[in-house]
Amino acid sequence: MTRDAPEANPLLTSGRLRSNAPKTVAGYARFRKVVEEDGALPASLKRLFVAAAACTKGYEAMARRELAQAATAGLTSEHAAAAMTILSSSRGEGATLRFAEVLSVTYPDDAVIEADEQPVEVEEGDAEGNFIKYFGTVPPSLRLLLDLVPTGADAYYLMREGTLSGTALEPAHAELLLVTVLAADYSNWASVHIDGARKAGATEAQIAEAILCAVPVAGLSAWVIGATAMEAPKGG
Repeated sequence: MTRDAPEANPLLTSGRLRSNAPKTVAGYARFRKVVEEDGALPASLKRLFVAAAACTKGYEAMARRELAQAATAGLTSEHAAAAMTILSSSRGEGATLRFAEVLSVTYPDDAVIEADEQPVEVEEGDAEGNFIKYFGTVPPSLRLLLDLVPTGADAYYLMREGTLSGTALEPAHAELLLVTVLAADYSNWASVHIDGARKAGATEAQIAEAILCAVPVAGLSAWVIGATAMEAPKGG
C-alpha cells in the first residue's frame, strides 16, 4: 500500500512558537529526533509508543500522525495491533477503541479481522502463582483481590499475562510500551514495568528512550517521573 509523505510536526512548524519560543522549538526538535531516528530502539517502535500514549489522552490526530509514520518506517499491522491488547489491560475500553480507530485508518486493508472467542480455563492457584512469578510476591492489592473476589483475580491474571506475553511484540517491547503510557500519565507504576523490561532483556538506553516517547504526549514532567522510576528500588 502506498503511503503519503510524512507530515511535518505541527508544533515545530508553528510560526507563533518559532517567533516567541525559539529555544522551546529547538529543544522539542531534539526530543523529536530521539523518537524519529533509530537508536537503542527502532524509530517505528518508538512512534507506536507515542501513538498508544496519545490515545490514552484523547489526542487522536497526534496518534494518527505517529502511527502513519510508524507504518511508513516499516511497522507491520500485527505489531501495531499489539498496542490494542496492551491498552485494553492498562487503560481500558476507551483508549483501546480509540487506538482501534486509528489502526483502521493506518492499515485499512487488514486492521479489522473476524475471530471466534477462544475459551480459556484458569486452574485454582494459577493467578497467585503468576503474580508471585512476575512480582516476586503477591502485592497487597492483588492479595485483596484473591481473597475477596477470586474471579477478579483470575481476570487480572489473564489480562496481565495476555498483555505481556500474548502479542506480536517481544516481551521487553511490550513492557516498554507500558513504560511510555505510564510515564505519560505521571504514574509511579512505571517502575514496575521498567523492572519487567529489565528482566525481559531491555537495556537502560532502551528504557530511557521509551520514557522519552512520553514527552511529546505529556511534556517534560514525563521524563522526570520516568527517570525517577528508573532509579526506584528494583523488584525481587
